[in-house]
Amino acid sequence: MSVSVWIGSRLPKALLVLVPLLYGLLLAGQEWRFRQALARDVPVVDESQVVPVRALPNVQAVATVLGLTPEGAHSPSAEPMTLQASFVAGQGLSRALLADATGPRIYQVGERLPGGSVLRRVEASHVMLWRNGREERLALQQETKPLLRRLDREGRGPAPLQAAQYLRPVAGQSE
Repeated sequence: MSVSVWIGSRLPKALLVLVPLLYGLLLAGQEWRFRQALARDVPVVDESQVVPVRALPNVQAVATVLGLTPEGAHSPSAEPMTLQASFVAGQGLSRALLADATGPRIYQVGERLPGGSVLRRVEASHVMLWRNGREERLALQQETKPLLRRLDREGRGPAPLQAAQYLRPVAGQSE
């Protein structure tokens, strides 16, 4: 009877100790086999190989293809037209009012001009044209007449208003 009591009371306690111990031994054996396999399969690098250095591309050519140029590097346009107004809107919707010998006309981005160049980009103060494989800048022409005029201090002042002609004081009752 004492054997059955010992097995009944001591077996679960022994299993609680033996199962984690056996599992730890199994994991340690797998780790040892893994490390042995790593040591055998390490490739040896031959240091005598020289990797050829590739030449860098022409940075200026890449920037030109992508449309990137330094500010102010664009040449003035040789197109016989003048920019009179620019209408800047969303992507591809901008337009420019350009005038030539035949008169003014509104052009859209991507449209070909009479001189053979293409309207590439519309900005508030200028337009960019693509002509003969390069980008040219056509600036907005400033008006020659000033909108405001200067009054000289010693001369006459501003012209008197002709208000008396339109507003007359009336004595008496209004109608």
